[in-house]
Amino acid sequence: MPTPKFILELRETIGHDLLWLTGLTGVVLNDADEVLLVRRADNGRWSLIGGILEPGEQPAVGLVREIQEETAVEAAVDRLLSVESLPPAAYPNGDQVQFLDLCFRCRPVGGEARVNDDESLDVRWWPLNDLPDLTDRERVCIRRALSPGPTPVFATSTD
Repeated sequence: MPTPKFILELRETIGHDLLWLTGLTGVVLNDADEVLLVRRADNGRWSLIGGILEPGEQPAVGLVREIQEETAVEAAVDRLLSVESLPPAAYPNGDQVQFLDLCFRCRPVGGEARVNDDESLDVRWWPLNDLPDLTDRERVCIRRALSPGPTPVFATSTD
């Protein structure tokens, strides 16, 4: 997965220290009750589409960009699902990160799902009743996307 230029420049100054970033997650649902997933090149796992917000970029615009870059699917953002601070993590090279993740429900408006960059090994629409092994958080994101409530979820405590 290529590291954005702005992060490389920051890393020149801060080294491997914890870097706070805005992450984006998309739950892209089609009319056939399927969700768009990517099989990640870095760990081989199936996952929701995600990425990092570029400096000055609006979140919905950034997510639409990430979806197109990774899957060749053109998407529209329907609504914000959640705003969450994810636990700190470390990459194999020692870089430490923590994401404030904005998760959105999206729908396809064009394009055909395919691998469109080197971040993914496979891209496909998965039936909601036959999903591959996903993280608990990703399953929660999908449940939120399927709920009719328009109000986003956000934490109100540090628990």
